[in-house]
Amino acid sequence: MCGILAVLGSSDDSQAKRVRVLELSRRLKHRGPDWSGIYQHGGNFLAHQRLAIIDPTSGDQPLFNEDKKIVVTVNGEIYNHEELRSRLHNHKFRTGSDCDVIAHLYEEYGEDFVDMLDGMFSFVLFDTRDNSFIVARDAIGITSLYIGWGLDGSIWVSSEMKALNDDCEHFESFPPGHLYSSKAGGMRRWYNPPWFSEAIPSTPYDPLILRRAFENAVIKRLMTDVPFGVLLSGGLDSSLVASITARYFAGTKAAKQWGTQLHSFCVGLEGSPDLKAAKEVADYLGTIHHEFHFTVQDGIDAIEDVIYHIETYDVTTIRASTPMFLMSRKIKSLGVKMVISGEGSDEIFGGYLYFHKAPNKEEFHWETCRKIKALHQYDCLRANKATSAWGLEARVPFLDKEFINVAMDIDPEWKMIKPDQGRIEKWVLRKAFDDDEQPYLPKHILYRQKEQFSDGVGYSWIDGLKAHAAQHVMDKMMLNASNIFPHNTPTTKEAYYYRMIFERFFPQNSARLTVPGGASVACSTAKAVEWDSAWSNNLDPSGRAALGVHASAYEQQLNATTMPKVPSKLINKKPRIVEISSPGLTIRS
Repeated sequence: MCGILAVLGSSDDSQAKRVRVLELSRRLKHRGPDWSGIYQHGGNFLAHQRLAIIDPTSGDQPLFNEDKKIVVTVNGEIYNHEELRSRLHNHKFRTGSDCDVIAHLYEEYGEDFVDMLDGMFSFVLFDTRDNSFIVARDAIGITSLYIGWGLDGSIWVSSEMKALNDDCEHFESFPPGHLYSSKAGGMRRWYNPPWFSEAIPSTPYDPLILRRAFENAVIKRLMTDVPFGVLLSGGLDSSLVASITARYFAGTKAAKQWGTQLHSFCVGLEGSPDLKAAKEVADYLGTIHHEFHFTVQDGIDAIEDVIYHIETYDVTTIRASTPMFLMSRKIKSLGVKMVISGEGSDEIFGGYLYFHKAPNKEEFHWETCRKIKALHQYDCLRANKATSAWGLEARVPFLDKEFINVAMDIDPEWKMIKPDQGRIEKWVLRKAFDDDEQPYLPKHILYRQKEQFSDGVGYSWIDGLKAHAAQHVMDKMMLNASNIFPHNTPTTKEAYYYRMIFERFFPQNSARLTVPGGASVACSTAKAVEWDSAWSNNLDPSGRAALGVHASAYEQQLNATTMPKVPSKLINKKPRIVEISSPGLTIRS
C-alpha cells in the first residue's frame, strides 16, 4: 500500500506551502517506505509515498501521460492493467507500473473509465489543461481514503486522516465506489452493481460457478514483482485462500522469480485456537509456515500505536487490529512486502454467528448488503492500515468485484443457516470446495466453526483487554461518559479507554465523526440486534456474545462485566489467561 496526499486549489503556491505538503506527506511514509515524490502546478500539489510491488525500478509516482499534462497519484493495484494496456494501442507508457494505465484511460474515455479498473485503488488525477481533477476510491473501500476542505477553498485528499486533521477545517471518509469531479462540482457513485439495491436475488446455487469465481479472484492477485505470502488463521476463509494460492502458484511469474514454495503466517497467544488450526492447514498444504506468538501485555503495550495507525475507536476493530499489527511487523522483517488475506467472506455469506438467528432469507440478505457496504469502516480499515503501518500490502480476493456479483446473486435461501439440514454458517462456500477427488482442505477444517480474528488469536486476549481497561477507567468516569463524549458515547470501560487515546491523537470533531457507532452483538449491525431479544442485554462485538450459538459463548463463563479490581501486575493471572515465558514476540518457522 502506498500513501497519497493531494492539495487542490490552494490559494498559496509558495515554497513554504510545498514544504508543508511534504511535511504532511511524511506522516504517510510508513505506507510507502520505498520512495517519495511530489508534483506542483500552481496551488495544486500531488504527493506520494511509494510501496513498490509492481515494477519496483521504474514505477515511481506521481505518474504522467505522454506529454505530462495529466498527473496521477495512486494507492493500489490494478489487476487487469495488461488487458487495459492492450486496448490503448496509440498510447506510450513510461513505466511498467500497473497504475500507469489510469492517466491514459482518462485521455481516452474521460471521467467514465473508473469502472473499467479491476483492483483496489484510491487516486487523484489532475488535468493541467484546465486545472480540473477527479478523485476516486475502489468499489468496497479496500484502500483507505479521506477528503477535507481548507478555509481558502482548497480540497485535500489523503490515504489517512493524520495528514489532514491539522490543516483542514473539516474532513471525512471518502465513500467507497464514488468519484469526485471538480468539473461536476461534487460526488457521484460509479459502482452500481445489482446487489446494491438490496433486491432479493433468485439465482439457484451452483457450487462450481462459485468455486471458479473465487479461484479466479485469488489467481489474479498473484500478480507481484516482490516476495509475498498468505495470512493463515486456520479458519475457513484464510485456509481457502492459502489452498487456492498453493494450488496455482507454481505457474506464476512470481514463482519463477522467488521460488515455488508458499509462505504462510499466523499470529496468536500460546495455545490459541488459530495457531493449532493454522499449523495443521500449513502442514496439509506444504507451506513454509511462520508462527508468531504475542502475550496479552505485548498487545496492551501496542494499543496506542494501533489506534494512531488504524484511526478508530471502534472496539472490535482495535481488538482485531492489534494482533494483525504485531504480525505485520514480523512479516515485513522477513522481507515480505505483500500478503493475501481472507477478509470479506463473512459479510458476503453471513458467516458471523449471529446470522444463525436471521428470521428469514430477506432479512439475511439485507444484513449481508449492509455489512458489505460498511466494510470500509471495519475490516477493510483494519486490514489496510494494520499492514500498511509497516509497509506491507494486504490483498483480499473475497472482495473481488466479479466474485461479489456471483456470490450476492445467489438466492439467500441457500445461505440460510439450517443446523437440522447440516447447513452451518457459510455452507454454500464450504460445499463449493468440498471435493473428495482433489480436496482443498481437510474436512474438519472446511467445516470448522467461525472464529472472529480477535477471538481466534486466543480468548484471553479480549479478557485481558477488558481487565486492563477496568484498571484505568473508574466507575465515576463512566457516569459522566455522555457529557465527555456526547457522540458515540462509550458504554463499556474498554470503549472509554480506547476513546481517550483516540481523542488525544485526533481531537477534532471531524475525526470522531469518521468512526461508526450503534449497538452490536458478535459484529452485527444495529438492525440485526433486533433478531433476538436476549442480545440487547449482551452487546459485545466478540463472536462469543452470540449466546446459544458459539461453542464457548459468554453464557458458559463468568460474567465479564463483574470483573474484580486487580493490580495491573495480575493481568496474566486471570482465569484462562495463558502464561507466556517470553515477554516479547517470538517467531517459529
